Amino acid sequence: MAEAERIIGTPDTPDDGGEHTAAAEAPAGTGVSGEAGAGGQGVTAGRTGRGRRIAVLFAVAAFAYALDLVSKMLVVSRLEGHAPIQVVGDLLELHAIRNPGAAFGFGAAFTVIFTLIAAAVIVVIIRLARKLYSFPWAVALGLLLGGALGNLTDRIFRSPGVFEGEVVDFIAPKGFAVFNLADSAIVCGGILIVLLSFRGLDPDGTVHKD
Repeated sequence: MAEAERIIGTPDTPDDGGEHTAAAEAPAGTGVSGEAGAGGQGVTAGRTGRGRRIAVLFAVAAFAYALDLVSKMLVVSRLEGHAPIQVVGDLLELHAIRNPGAAFGFGAAFTVIFTLIAAAVIVVIIRLARKLYSFPWAVALGLLLGGALGNLTDRIFRSPGVFEGEVVDFIAPKGFAVFNLADSAIVCGGILIVLLSFRGLDPDGTVHKD
């Protein structure tokens, strides 16, 4: 009888090996083990950081684009066909012109080519945003994107035709080419990228020393 009770009434108990196996087989980030949980938090933090940088890029681009668009609308409606407005004596004037070339009036004979280049720059910036973890790079790329979009809008929607439209320029310093706010955004973004490259800071946030 004692032998029968021992065989029937004693349940099987899991050993430690089953618990360790479950923890080992659990996917990373589920929180089953301390190490897996930490890995999941690291991935989540990395994605959040990239998301914020992308948000900064598009916020800067939207601001630069909107500022350029509104300024050109005002220039077309109130300044075209009128005498230049002096801002700082004869050192700085607001003078509305239509520019078929690139920034600062260069390359007037290659309007379509510059349009295609601007479109390519926009595509490259959007693709580069997928690995963006640097705040300064987000600002720089945002300025480039906003400026490129501003001038590309003119190329597409202004006369004389699609992809051949003339860009509205109106900022005229003495002894210098006439330009617009999109040109300024592109130049500022380019200068910032050069400075970041000299410092060894990459778009993904890593720093390298040559």
